[in-house]
Amino acid sequence: MFSSSRKRTTLRMIVLAMVLVLAPGLTVAAQPTAAPDFTLKGRDGKNIKLSELRGQVVMINFWASWCGPCRQEMPLLEQLYQRYKPLGFTILGVNVEEDSSAAEKLLRDIPVSFPILFDTSNAVSRLYGVSAMPSTFMVDRNGNLRYLHKGYLPGYEDEYQRQVRELVRQ
Repeated sequence: MFSSSRKRTTLRMIVLAMVLVLAPGLTVAAQPTAAPDFTLKGRDGKNIKLSELRGQVVMINFWASWCGPCRQEMPLLEQLYQRYKPLGFTILGVNVEEDSSAAEKLLRDIPVSFPILFDTSNAVSRLYGVSAMPSTFMVDRNGNLRYLHKGYLPGYEDEYQRQVRELVRQ
């Protein structure tokens, strides 16, 4: 039997682990595991397959037009994309709405040059276990998931930049 002190310590550790995994905004450095592969249609009508981007650092950003923080971070993601694209970095902006017309309208107001993909059936969102908007996954050059960000608050882009720098150097 565990002592009551050990039970409390164990319970605290479980609660802390749950907070670290579930709390929006926290960055979780994951053990490198293979990023689930997917293929989605882009704005230009062409399919993009994640595994075909092997060799690049890929940020997968799940977003929706109704998400205020998504709108707020979109121009910052564009700046990050422009700065690190020459070093082998790309962003896949994955819109999760069934009807992509609202996303298209938003992108007229906030234009970006990185690929925008449409997950109208939410199959890829489910594959990645997306539970917050936006959700951002960092994939290294070997196709492994390295970082996860849930939600967005001003300043998170500094952490994105730190992680992109780290991953493009590897």
